[in-house]
Amino acid sequence: MKKLLFAVCCVSFIGLSFTNVENAEISEVKTEVVVGSSFKLVNDTGGKVKIYTGSGYVSLNSGGGSTSIACNIGKDVSANGSYIFTISNDHCGRTIKLSNYM
Repeated sequence: MKKLLFAVCCVSFIGLSFTNVENAEISEVKTEVVVGSSFKLVNDTGGKVKIYTGSGYVSLNSGGGSTSIACNIGKDVSANGSYIFTISNDHCGRTIKLSNYM
């Protein structure tokens, strides 16, 4: 009786170890990251502007104050507390005038 029970357990275990892998669904996630890239934001407006760069705040003086912002795609940029744009691939490597967005 013990031998029969042992044999049934062994056959069951072997049957479970050969499961069908065809039904397994594998999803692949691709993320595009631009490493080491940035863009320049120039304050060409008439006044001092406080900019949120997506990671911190910087104050830009009027008449050409500028800052370099990392290309963290998808991050929001705001000026004086108001949303102005979301960083995209189009911004990377360029000089952006603040007046185009305000």
